[in-house]
Amino acid sequence: MKKKVNDMPGKSYFIQGSIKPQFIAEQITKHNTKYNIGAHSIFLGQVRADEIDNKKVAEIEYFTYEDMANKEIAKVRESAFAKWPLSCLHIYHSNGPVKTGEISLFVFVSAGHRTECLEAVHQIVEDIKHKVPIWKKEIMEDGSAYWVK
Repeated sequence: MKKKVNDMPGKSYFIQGSIKPQFIAEQITKHNTKYNIGAHSIFLGQVRADEIDNKKVAEIEYFTYEDMANKEIAKVRESAFAKWPLSCLHIYHSNGPVKTGEISLFVFVSAGHRTECLEAVHQIVEDIKHKVPIWKKEIMEDGSAYWVK
């Protein structure tokens, strides 16, 4: 039986709190010795200070059932590797509170050429948004909160 790309028992794609710039830099740096890669495409999802009812968002709190969400992200990865000739694919999403201006989603795609990188990262982000069970609650500066539909 062929081993799946993402058969990694216990693999979690979630980070408690925000995704730190140092972590992102470390992930990028690890790829400078992989000489078959000609392109990287990176998506960083950042929490915006949206205004709702004259109140600004101070942070978003992310909630997920990690076992189920990890399985769905693994399916997203498998689909991407089946569709494009990718060298590497890393996905990390925040769980818990993330303040405005901080990163909550990091998708890092590597391949031989830019076209597949750009196409893949776009589709992967869309799949995460629509297929992975992650809920968001916007916490306003005054402490009130709104669930995001």
